[in-house]
Amino acid sequence: MDLSLFSSLWAYSSVWLFFYYLAYLKFSNSAMVVTPILVYFVFLVIFEWLCYLYLPTILGIVLFSSVCWYVQSIVFPRRMLPVADKAVFITGCDSGFGKVTAHKLDKMGFKVIASVLDLQSSGAKVLQETCSDTLTIIQMDLTKPGDIKKAHQIIKEKTAETGLWALVNNAGICTYFGDAELTLMSTYRSCMEVNFLGTVELTKTLLPMLRSSKGRIVTISSPAAELPLPLLAAYGASKAALSRVMDTFYHELVPWGVNVSVILPGSYKIGTDNKIHWETQYKKLLASLPSEVLQEYGKEYIYEMHNFILNAGKVASSDLSPVVDNIIDAILSENPKVKYYDGVWPRLLLFIGHYLPHGISDKVCKSVFQKAGSCPESFKSGSTMNKINSIIHLIPFMNRFSGDQNGEVPSSTLNNKQSSSFQAPCSTSGSSG
Repeated sequence: MDLSLFSSLWAYSSVWLFFYYLAYLKFSNSAMVVTPILVYFVFLVIFEWLCYLYLPTILGIVLFSSVCWYVQSIVFPRRMLPVADKAVFITGCDSGFGKVTAHKLDKMGFKVIASVLDLQSSGAKVLQETCSDTLTIIQMDLTKPGDIKKAHQIIKEKTAETGLWALVNNAGICTYFGDAELTLMSTYRSCMEVNFLGTVELTKTLLPMLRSSKGRIVTISSPAAELPLPLLAAYGASKAALSRVMDTFYHELVPWGVNVSVILPGSYKIGTDNKIHWETQYKKLLASLPSEVLQEYGKEYIYEMHNFILNAGKVASSDLSPVVDNIIDAILSENPKVKYYDGVWPRLLLFIGHYLPHGISDKVCKSVFQKAGSCPESFKSGSTMNKINSIIHLIPFMNRFSGDQNGEVPSSTLNNKQSSSFQAPCSTSGSSG
């Protein structure tokens, strides 16, 4: 038998064997009927034969393995725990994920305790009107230790008989956005106080109850915690710190039987479109920036970034169900995932950011999060100098083709280069990436 043919058969057989093993484990622990499995089995046989005939061995194995993994993930449902006698505490239920999750868990039969920043907010009133009497709404500000202690006491009273099964760390803020240098220190502090410090303090406060019930900690983070996304320095830094602590909690709490999950949503409309707030923050930024920095960047650039983010929010998804379903899976699944990636785009961005060269990932992130052609004021005035520098950089290579084997640049050229070393990273007519 030809050696290459034997290798291909061995490789495909290994994939089949591994897939059979996974299918057996899942089928033996589920109520799945046989008919759909047979249909998928026939499909996989045909697909494997096509891969074997028309694709190189390595490519065929990768593609066939991916399809097998996808099929087994949709054919065999995840086993879920019963809802009865389970209490959940959710933060940030004024709007967005927290509000929708609280409403859905209440309808499923959970005993829900939902915290809001303002008991008179529209979100709090909607929950009071549409949910059952078992749902409890409390006021809590994560930046106030007194509120956290008060919430802890209420949770202990409300869960005296059942215990606390899950904590959903949903509350978070993004005070404002912009380049890291332009972001005010007050913005960094507010993001860290709510998204990181307050959330960690609350988690530590409730951990004895969660260890007792061998329950769940579910935390809403962001792709900005994994990648240095433009304009989100303060928010991303706070979420990165939070994700790292939750990863540590995951490893440390495994012996206690507590499962920790982190959810990284994509782009969603999770709050009210408060234009007054954003305009106030924009004016505060302009008034607080040092005159030198404001002159370097220019008001036009800052205003363009302001409008770009506001307009980007208009195309965000208003369907929050994918994230809510992930939260519920993390609460009820027998084997919850450590990380939940919502949809294709977050996965794609994380793959690009982690595995592709920095030059490529940087351009991709900028193309997504920055308006094309938008540049600080100093770059616009330096566009001519940028062209001169580009020509100077080519001189060593031109010398090589003209007979100078050492690639040396005349001293006069070096002097000119030092006196005009400004290099603009973008121009008004091109992409910011």
